Amino acid sequence: MTAERMHELFDQTLLGQYEDEVPWDAVSELRSNGNRETFEVAAQWLMDNEPLKRARGAAILSQLREPSEDPKAEPKWLFRAEAFPLVANMLKCEDDPIVLASGIAALGFLYDSAAIPIIAAYTEHPDENVRFSVACALGHFPNDPDAVTRLLTLTRDVDSDVRDWAVFGLGVQGDVDSPEIRDALLERVTDSDEDVREEAAVGLGKRRDLRLLPVLRGLLDAPTLKLRVAEAASALLGFKEDPEEWEADDYKRALEETFGPPPA
Repeated sequence: MTAERMHELFDQTLLGQYEDEVPWDAVSELRSNGNRETFEVAAQWLMDNEPLKRARGAAILSQLREPSEDPKAEPKWLFRAEAFPLVANMLKCEDDPIVLASGIAALGFLYDSAAIPIIAAYTEHPDENVRFSVACALGHFPNDPDAVTRLLTLTRDVDSDVRDWAVFGLGVQGDVDSPEIRDALLERVTDSDEDVREEAAVGLGKRRDLRLLPVLRGLLDAPTLKLRVAEAASALLGFKEDPEEWEADDYKRALEETFGPPPA
């Protein structure tokens, strides 16, 4: 990437609204063509007076990697050790919700466990976007005891997107098992949000918790077999992978053969 193109992309990240596609396309291109100059510009933006620049700088630093012509190749991440203290220090004196959300998300993507207490401090922040970033970021450390404690809290958040990512991190990405985790997941299988219900079902299935059975049978009665419902059923049955070409009736039959028929 030429220096001219890099600066064009940095300018593009400031266009439109924060969640617009055009600026995020520019962020993505900068991330995937990482080099020292890109790192230095993004790092400088962390100290800018404009909140949007600080937010974009953190977003870019969090996933800088070497250019690759193979989209399936394992990314070669750049400057993570250098980026971590810069983002962490920015957050110490930050109060803008957009910047907080971006910085917290960045700490998750940088995969340094020293970030956990920094991220956890925002678990009860009044802005739902900040709490959403907390749930996503802690999901990068799903087996850490402190992260588990905070994710348990966030499974009961008033915002459904926050609950969804907390349940996903705790139940699906994480391998920790405890009565508290199982009870939290069981509580969410009747959530008002479909995504939350299905992620919770996968988490319970992964832990072979038979309290999932009646709920799972109900989910298998739906007109269309959802991917996560199949995943939950396969996990409860102890399958390493979802059987190819299985339909809902196949899962129902396997559940009955393994655990007995549903109560009359």
